[in-house]
Amino acid sequence: MPDQFDVAIRQGQIVTPNGIVTGDLGMRDGLIAEIAPTLGPATKDIDASGRWVMPGGVDPHAHIEQMSGMGLMNADTFETATRSAAMGGTTSVISFIAQAEGQRLSDAMADYSARATRGAMIDYAFHMIVSDTDAPDLDQDLGALIDAGNRSIKVFTTYNIQLNDAEILRVMSVARAHGALVCVHAENDAIIARAKASLIEAGNIAPHFHAASHPRMAEVEAVARICRFAEHLGQPVMLFHISTAEGAAIVRDARQRGAPVWAETCPHYLFMTEEILKKDGINGAKWMCSPPQRTEADQDALWRALDQNDLQIVSSDHAPYRFDETGKLSAGPTPGFHQIANGLPGLETRLPLMFDAMVSRGRGGPEAFARLTATAPAEIYGLPGKGALAVGNDADIAVWDPDKTVTYSENDLHDNVGYNPWVGYGVTGWPTDVFLRGAHLVQDGQFMGAAGTGQKIDRPTLPLAPTTPVA
Repeated sequence: MPDQFDVAIRQGQIVTPNGIVTGDLGMRDGLIAEIAPTLGPATKDIDASGRWVMPGGVDPHAHIEQMSGMGLMNADTFETATRSAAMGGTTSVISFIAQAEGQRLSDAMADYSARATRGAMIDYAFHMIVSDTDAPDLDQDLGALIDAGNRSIKVFTTYNIQLNDAEILRVMSVARAHGALVCVHAENDAIIARAKASLIEAGNIAPHFHAASHPRMAEVEAVARICRFAEHLGQPVMLFHISTAEGAAIVRDARQRGAPVWAETCPHYLFMTEEILKKDGINGAKWMCSPPQRTEADQDALWRALDQNDLQIVSSDHAPYRFDETGKLSAGPTPGFHQIANGLPGLETRLPLMFDAMVSRGRGGPEAFARLTATAPAEIYGLPGKGALAVGNDADIAVWDPDKTVTYSENDLHDNVGYNPWVGYGVTGWPTDVFLRGAHLVQDGQFMGAAGTGQKIDRPTLPLAPTTPVA
């Protein structure tokens, strides 16, 4: 007689890569051991009748214990950020290694790895931000870190940490040689600087002018340029946080040409418009992010792009700053838009927002929800054993109550931000139980984790093959 299971989730609607199975899921030794209509005994049973059994979310874009381009440390530690993620159904996260000026990337990696080892309560990996190509032995250092399993790099085309075109091509060439994905915040810095200067000169500095300071053409130009770089070198690229219809169309056209390009968007572009920045007084600062929210027409275009696989992932771009002098109001109680840290929290809200839209309201369905928020991120970023309910994978699982309704309140998240940007927004569908490698991380809505129990995810290879360079 086979060994009994450690945990069995009974009679749920189990969303697997091969379809939906009504039945049981058994876990043993931290892995998914079997999925079948009925399974044998287990040490612990979870009744999932009438509930969805989903892969634990994979959020591949979160800023944790990272210094902003304005010199501000964001609000979350690895402990608070990963607790918040787990409460929202996410079990794996990719955060960032931020390189300081002149710093060796390997030293930055050691620093962030120590922080995550100490605090993380879900599993994690890192993107390496390259912001100073004059750092000692950059190419060798970067190549060694890639070979050690850190298979994604981030570069910026704007902010004071931007790289110029030659530097971006250099980083992409190292990535191609060693097998890494290059992720890009793609906005044209000159276009933004010109728009920003004009607004400030006219005295238009309230938070809602932030949207005008990042013209959509800044995204359009930079996304098109990076797609051409990827095509020229044959180097896989991920375009972060696409916010415009034009940006999504450029990605679609590049992919149809055979360029090795992938792209993501975020809930704040799918469910918010720039009107959110017009809250009374300085309150609009809470919703400032870059790129900014756009229009309803852009929302519709982004949803179509997700439906058509022109965009492959929905991430949170969790960038948490408190609404006080340590964060958004660091320049004083009434700062101009150009003095306000960009970003909003999203690790905990990403999945409920998407479940409500895709499963409860039927905009795509449960299988598309699992693909966009877990399976595709794990596959594209090379996270073995993550993102799908399949035998042999890690038992990273979220059980969703499709009937539970929640209306977000002012400060009900489990991060360290102090406000919820979705206050007043109601969702139907909620993760009541979450498992990480078979351990009951969230039980009946109560967090059960401990600091330091998250593990770094080894990424031995990049599953995205480079293409033939364009001469």
